[in-house]
Amino acid sequence: MLTFINELPTGKKIAGVHTIPITEGNIMMAWDEDEQILTTIGGRVEENESLEEALAREVMEESGITLHEEKIPFACWYWDSTNTYTVRYLSRVDQFVSNTFTLEKTGYVISNFETMKQMVRKMEGPSSIRTQLLIEAEKRANQLNCV
Repeated sequence: MLTFINELPTGKKIAGVHTIPITEGNIMMAWDEDEQILTTIGGRVEENESLEEALAREVMEESGITLHEEKIPFACWYWDSTNTYTVRYLSRVDQFVSNTFTLEKTGYVISNFETMKQMVRKMEGPSSIRTQLLIEAEKRANQLNCV
């Protein structure tokens, strides 16, 4: 179940971290070759890894970027099957680093919020989870003057 948040959820383990990186007023999403979708960048938190370490590792693996220190939690998904959360953050891109895209993600798309929402709606429909995430992320980014 998707919930919009202002702080990290408590009481259950956070097993996944994702972000919508913001760069020069635009946002970034990764192309998932297996699922054939644009997706937020991130993945599972490995054993003995902090949320910060997991997110840094995942964004480097999937998109070849580093992030600024400040990350703003804005959404979480509760997984009944594992009794865990996946948290979504807004974050700013600090640096682009070379990436060969040898894992499950084969590239990324950088666009403004409106165009990204149109692309996701075209692929997944108007009420998809990713469309909802983009709508909320845009509201939060505007409130925080991130775009």
